[in-house]
Amino acid sequence: MEITINNQTQSVAEGTTVQAIVSAQLGEKQKGIAVAINNSVIPKQAWEQTFINNNDTILIIKATQGG
Repeated sequence: MEITINNQTQSVAEGTTVQAIVSAQLGEKQKGIAVAINNSVIPKQAWEQTFINNNDTILIIKATQGG
């Protein structure tokens, strides 16, 4: 399947979850992360049950400290 993650097209296997995408992109550093699929925010507790579909647009945002 073809998807877009943070404006970059990538291929993923059918049945890929949001959790798998986040783990592949960020490894273990998953605190302060927000994920949206097609402009809808996905709560962290739903990442393992939310499957990616062909042509989905995924936005992964990492919070940073500012001052």
